[in-house]
Amino acid sequence: MSGITAQIEKLRERRREAQARRPKRAVRICTTGCRALGALEVHAAFQKELASAGLAGEVALIKTGCQGICAGAPVISIDPEGILYLGVKPQDVPEIVRATLVGGKIIERLCFQGAQGAGPIPQRAAIPFFAAQKQIVLARCGRIDSTDIKAVVAEGAYEMLERALTEMEPQAVINEITISGLRGRGGAGFPTGRKWSLARAAQGDIKYLVCNADEGDPGAFMDRAVIEGDPHAVLEGMLIAAYAIGAQHGYVYVRAEYPIAVEHLRIAIAQAGEWGLLGENILGTGLKFNLAIKVGAGAFVCGEETALMASIEGKRGQPRPRPPFPAQSGLWGKPTNINNVETLANIPAIMRMGGAEYARLGTATSKGTKIFALAGKVNYTGLVEVPIGATLRQLFNDIGGGGPAGSSFKAAQIGGPSGGCVPAQYLDMPIDYETVKEVGAIMGSGGLIMLDGATCMVDLARYFVEFCAKESCGKCPPCRIGTTRMREILERICVGQGVPEDVARLEELGSQVKKNSLCGLGQTAANPVLTTIRHFRSEYEAHVKDKHCPAGVCRGLISFTILPDKCICCGRCAKSCPVPCIDGKVGKAPGRATDRDREQGKVGKPFEIQAARCIKCGACYDVCPVDAVVRR
Repeated sequence: MSGITAQIEKLRERRREAQARRPKRAVRICTTGCRALGALEVHAAFQKELASAGLAGEVALIKTGCQGICAGAPVISIDPEGILYLGVKPQDVPEIVRATLVGGKIIERLCFQGAQGAGPIPQRAAIPFFAAQKQIVLARCGRIDSTDIKAVVAEGAYEMLERALTEMEPQAVINEITISGLRGRGGAGFPTGRKWSLARAAQGDIKYLVCNADEGDPGAFMDRAVIEGDPHAVLEGMLIAAYAIGAQHGYVYVRAEYPIAVEHLRIAIAQAGEWGLLGENILGTGLKFNLAIKVGAGAFVCGEETALMASIEGKRGQPRPRPPFPAQSGLWGKPTNINNVETLANIPAIMRMGGAEYARLGTATSKGTKIFALAGKVNYTGLVEVPIGATLRQLFNDIGGGGPAGSSFKAAQIGGPSGGCVPAQYLDMPIDYETVKEVGAIMGSGGLIMLDGATCMVDLARYFVEFCAKESCGKCPPCRIGTTRMREILERICVGQGVPEDVARLEELGSQVKKNSLCGLGQTAANPVLTTIRHFRSEYEAHVKDKHCPAGVCRGLISFTILPDKCICCGRCAKSCPVPCIDGKVGKAPGRATDRDREQGKVGKPFEIQAARCIKCGACYDVCPVDAVVRR
């Protein structure tokens, strides 16, 4: 514990200066995920229009990270009014500047559209998607320019590092994290305070601290969004952790598929070094911590701690047996502590709130909040943060706005490819580490895919097992061979070649893979299969016994037929067919044709699918305007 140094005083003065310069009016544009739909072009349009209107010096134009409601991309917010506009295009910008920034009027068509009869909701705070959340880790995401350390420091970054270095002993920091009840957000849910205690107690002249940002779950983007939108929260968490456990060297292991996250992280590390927040004598307190980025090549297995460390060391990313645990022997045989992005980003907030106050959030055994990547059959997808213990119903209905018209909730895939499917009967189940495990799933890192009746649970299990089999490092036979055999069985079932014994084989194989695999990938790879069999066994039986896919998804078990009495002879089905395998004649449908039509040869011939050539792509089914194409 050190006193107030000259460097700390300088940092505080910089913070006061930055706070004094905070803009009174601002347009904030998500330019990370939203750039895929033209956010950078929207930003350029604002630059031009603000200059033209003489507002460039009055209204700040801020590039931000994810603002959460990805279904409305590109997203912009206008402060201090708190207005949120969705689906903004460059051609909308002149109107926004003229009507809203100058005239103070709301453009209703760009607002969030409430439930039927509720009308547009312009204020972000009033939108159900946000009102039902509790944002702690995401508090600054979507509000700051994460590439500008002045803007981040003005919003409180590194204040808790100052407090830790000047007011607390390392053990006191660990005690605060222990009191908070924070558990690892990477999936395993190991108590963070206990993990830090083990690392602090480990003997060694050199200790390492690693941030695991190797987020490989399909559809998951929690860690990516935090690094893109507020990398300094992660760096501050790492610095506090380094002080607490006595680490001198750190790595952020991040996926190469996250180029914006890597770019923002590099900028943040460089800026932190320039401000005396990284290096040999941090803020003049004697704390030494150097940080480097390790860009991974995209191997899913490298999310596992021991495989990740092997990759950092330049070896093939494969797990090893434990013990020894990383806290005893990690990178290059030295004590190593590994936490994921969300875990570390929670640390400054816990220090600010106090461990006891943080522990008031969540459930008896799972404290705080959790970020989920809400995706699938739900009206409003995006990045959400809720207290642990929130129910699927709250996430699906209150935040996600329910399913699209005509669909109904069937299940939720929780925890990514090694998670499990939770059926509709558990809509009111609190989502926490223990309860989710009871129904066969895992919390995982936060992937949450909502599914409706159009989802085939057998095909879903096949997809996730195929992913895990492909991503298996191959080191241990239970995972390497077991996931491959499970995939083969599921593929047979999905094309109508399954036999009654296959379901029992999948259950036995899944059990053995879980029990005998070396690392977490194999130990959880069977979850999608086992949970879908547990909760949707009737769908497996339909595939195997009846050779029928209830959801109409598995091509080998479906066929398409055109009902001649309903066909209007428009020919759209034939035009869309890629083979082609649909014959007929465009014209008036025979049942609607007049004598004059017949005289002029304008009578069509109902179209017919040649089953032998049909590849069952469903294009005809999708384009038929009168539902004459039937899927069986």
